[in-house]
Amino acid sequence: MTTVIPTPAARIRPRRETSPAARVTVLALLGLSAFYFLFPLWWLLVSATKPFGEQFGGSGLWFDGFGLFDNIARLGSHDGGIFWRWMLNSVLYCGAGALVGTILSALTGYALAKYDFPGRGLLFSLVLAAVLLPKVLFTLPLYLMFSGVHLIDHPLAVLLPSVVSPFGVYLARVFAEQSVPDEVLEAGRLDGAGEFRVFRTIAVRMMLPALVTIFLFQFVEIWNNYLLPAMVLGDDRLQPVTVGLVGWNASHVAVPPPLVVIGSLVSIAPLLIAFLSLQRFWRAGMTAGAVK
Repeated sequence: MTTVIPTPAARIRPRRETSPAARVTVLALLGLSAFYFLFPLWWLLVSATKPFGEQFGGSGLWFDGFGLFDNIARLGSHDGGIFWRWMLNSVLYCGAGALVGTILSALTGYALAKYDFPGRGLLFSLVLAAVLLPKVLFTLPLYLMFSGVHLIDHPLAVLLPSVVSPFGVYLARVFAEQSVPDEVLEAGRLDGAGEFRVFRTIAVRMMLPALVTIFLFQFVEIWNNYLLPAMVLGDDRLQPVTVGLVGWNASHVAVPPPLVVIGSLVSIAPLLIAFLSLQRFWRAGMTAGAVK
């Protein structure tokens, strides 16, 4: 009797088709989510392009005249151009903090993934625990610590906490473990390269999607941070744009409310540029290791 062994193709089960109702439900949920997140952005865009003083009048969901360039000129000239100083501060804080934080996360994650040393599992468990802790809990202790070392009203009070990223360390460790083969590293060592050169010339290139993802997440997180800069920076000329706009919004008499709307639109431009320019690396970093 001849035994017929099924081929691999015969053992593959056909993909189950989703029902029309399920597809409609998924599309409806996606549409509601997109509307929820894009509606405030649309209102902000429409309001900021209206002629100055008409931001809260007429239809709030459609354009009524165009005065964006005049509005930006008014925004830049108010209070001696302090808004552009705030924007520059935010770019410097976010750029420096995200760059240094990405480097530290890459070094730490690579070491946790590729070196075996006592306490490695415990250290990684502490990193995972730190990911679950909201950073707002550390605001008051950081303020007291910086006050004790006389760093209040100093840019380092914002930069030093921003370079620490437990999520960045976690992502770098996972990516290095799955995407950097040990054989390639060993080949570099056999060629006479030192450990740091192996990391710099081999591992960094393979980890580039994850590093760009970490940089982008750090940049956005630092840009959106409000509580810590508001507590440690009392000088208006050192504040980031998030703190400055909240201060403007609180002083309705000294600052016209339309300036807050226009400044809010301008302040999100760097975030949109960063996402649009780095989204291909971001997608690659988030799906790394999903398929082997």
